[in-house]
Amino acid sequence: AGTGVAVLSAEPGAGKTTVVPLRLLEADWLDGTILLLEPRRVAARAVARRMASMLGESVGETVGWRTRDDAKVGRGTRIEVVTEGILTRRLQRDPTLPGVAVVVFDEFHERSIHADLGLALTIEAREALRPDLRILIMSATIDAPAVADLVGGDDEAAPVIECPGRTYPVDITWRPMKRRQ
Repeated sequence: AGTGVAVLSAEPGAGKTTVVPLRLLEADWLDGTILLLEPRRVAARAVARRMASMLGESVGETVGWRTRDDAKVGRGTRIEVVTEGILTRRLQRDPTLPGVAVVVFDEFHERSIHADLGLALTIEAREALRPDLRILIMSATIDAPAVADLVGGDDEAAPVIECPGRTYPVDITWRPMKRRQ
């Protein structure tokens, strides 16, 4: 794996899902699209809508989605939010992932056979066919050093980026329910 593979651990709400992919658009090395892997269709659509809204655009412009049921992408789509099955089928069809610069595995703590297979196939494609393909694994609750060891090269673990978050006090108030007469 080596350079080009990293693990990002940050608190919930820190912007892993929505801010990181949008910031990657600004990277000078980015010469293709970003595939953002989400574990569920509802999440994929919601994330794409949120990022498009943050850009002041409609889904299908810079940000789009592709699920088993539907797709909302356009010629100018640079971030494609996909579900696990879509990534696996795409890798099986063409493991070089033409036009893709980086694959981002979001919510990786929600491990599934599909996410693990997608990661294994992506790592294999990177090692055998696409050394320029970058991989980012993100989660708030994974054992980041263990995952970094797993996806790192033969001699060293992938870099771990840890972004501690801020917590804010929460006041919980409640009112007992009125008894029915």
